Amino acid sequence: MSADRAPLGVLLDLDDTLYPQAEFLALAWAEVAAAGARLGLDGPALRAALHRAAEAGSDRGGLIDGALAELGADPSAAPALVAAFKTFRPTVLTPYPGVAERLPRLAALVPVVLLTDGNPDQQRAKLAATGLGPALRAVVCTDQPHGRSHRKPHPSGFLDGLAVLGCSAADAVMVGDRPDKDVAGAQALGIRALRVRQGEYAGRPDPAGLWRAAATTAEALDQLIALCGGEAGR
Repeated sequence: MSADRAPLGVLLDLDDTLYPQAEFLALAWAEVAAAGARLGLDGPALRAALHRAAEAGSDRGGLIDGALAELGADPSAAPALVAAFKTFRPTVLTPYPGVAERLPRLAALVPVVLLTDGNPDQQRAKLAATGLGPALRAVVCTDQPHGRSHRKPHPSGFLDGLAVLGCSAADAVMVGDRPDKDVAGAQALGIRALRVRQGEYAGRPDPAGLWRAAATTAEALDQLIALCGGEAGR
């Protein structure tokens, strides 16, 4: 079969694929800094330190601990600050340009399932904040029920997503920004990967054997809409 055949289902990443994760982090760090200020810490300095810690990789553990250490602050504040981050729920997040128009167009042609890592409640709140949820067939959060050890590129979330889509790996496409997670996990199962070169990991090289790439999510969705026989465009 042709590699450019129309997919029968699409798996879609959330952070830095549907919206810029930096927007969420800015809001979350403001919430954490406010919690720190209530504990007697220098809120603005803590917020700046959190941004610096995240610049080295926002999915690394210990960002709050590192920010406190940079400021020479009492590490006993960390549990309260971690709790402030984990319980934060954004109300508005801005989708990348063109996504809000194109995602429903694609979803009218082929089922689309969100596949995301992270705290399930927080990830669902992020999706709700983008306003994009109604276009999706379902949401698969890898942390539930499998736990953090099953985050992408672990196959379990991809397999759960395929089960919801009701199609084989060969008939699906994964759209995401992370070569080491979205692309690697998809390729290991024979799912075609469409890498979006934007967000925190935009500068990482494309992995070998990549099916397609796009500079933006809007461009990636246009490619899929065209493959599925729809009318792409701005």
